[in-house]
Amino acid sequence: MNSPRFTYRCSLCQRASEAAELTYTCPADGGNLDVLLDYEGLRRQNQALILPEERGLWRYLPLLPVADPGGHETPFREAGGTPVYQLHALAAGLGLRALWLKDESRNPSASFKDRASAVVMARAAEIGAEVVVTASTGNAGAALAGMAAALGRKAVIFAPRAAPPAKIAQLLIFGAQVILVEGSYDDAFDLTIQAAHEFGWYCRNTGYNPFTAEGKKTAAFEIWEWQSRQPPRSPASLQAGAPLSIFIPVGDGNIIAGIHKGFKDLLAVGVIERLPRLFGVQAEGSAAVANAFFSQADRIQPVTAHTIADSISVDLPRDGVRALRAVRETGGCCLTVSDAEILRAIASLGRVGVLAEPAGAAACAGLVKAVEQGLITPEEPVLLLNTGSGLKDVRAVLQAAPEAPVIEPTLEEVQRLLRQ
Repeated sequence: MNSPRFTYRCSLCQRASEAAELTYTCPADGGNLDVLLDYEGLRRQNQALILPEERGLWRYLPLLPVADPGGHETPFREAGGTPVYQLHALAAGLGLRALWLKDESRNPSASFKDRASAVVMARAAEIGAEVVVTASTGNAGAALAGMAAALGRKAVIFAPRAAPPAKIAQLLIFGAQVILVEGSYDDAFDLTIQAAHEFGWYCRNTGYNPFTAEGKKTAAFEIWEWQSRQPPRSPASLQAGAPLSIFIPVGDGNIIAGIHKGFKDLLAVGVIERLPRLFGVQAEGSAAVANAFFSQADRIQPVTAHTIADSISVDLPRDGVRALRAVRETGGCCLTVSDAEILRAIASLGRVGVLAEPAGAAACAGLVKAVEQGLITPEEPVLLLNTGSGLKDVRAVLQAAPEAPVIEPTLEEVQRLLRQ
């Protein structure tokens, strides 16, 4: 199967260009590139937009700018296709009529980043790239390492030395070449681009490689398909009154930008009539996008990031401009949450059966704040995006958990404890 035809358009200057083998950002101003499909042709396809025989994100291959890369019966084909849970108890506690959570921890490497890595690896196969490299605090690297291992390809990961040990262990177990950097994620990001240029590697960096957003947009397709299956009177139904509000953790901005792109693609091919509201949630210690939103600015000013939520700890969000647009164009909002609020959200999600990493729990903390501020009314349907498993960062999860009592192995001790 040949790769579908597509073009690039700069998200800043709107300059259009034909697809080239190794185009990352706009050559004129360095802006992020949007991938534009043949929407008119897709409109004529109608039901062919979904491949019902496929699982995961590959169900939407007609809406992706890559050809089928193979890799059947491997973890590579299992990226995407994550479940949606209804959170009755949490909804009741917040006074909401309906609340759901899309659990991206069910991906092969236990995070949302598998979506981007799968599509980037498909592109790498098309252009004959032998080595794929990325900067990561853990999740993006683990996703790339896992997808590369499944396809028998080589991955190189630059990660901050301070990244959670469980995430570094994933990288090593998947067989990637791991290089720890004495510095921040942003330091690793810049070094990765230099290394890719020097050694001819294909760079997966989030907010730099346009195919990362193409992978992440597939979550929007799954949310659309899930909504389409809801009964007409369900709050989540596309026919219901209020649009769905989606709460998304934001670090470099690529996830919310990608999901926004996915819904815009669906709008362009005529299968939806309106966009859901997108709420971007940042940690207070890493809030460059939110700062721009609050000040009504169009440019992102870097910060010195520090937060327990390592996956969204970024000094300079590389996809911040598109993240801002995602919020503004959908009538959403940016919110910031403290590390303490994130830890409380980890505990709250745990009590409804979801083990979230700090970045994923930030979405829940953002919803709590939005309800407090009256940004969400009780009747509005809400969906949270949990971007990764709490097992990725056990140190943080332990901070959110109560201590377990230690007793002597006697029934009397159990009875004494229960009386307390």
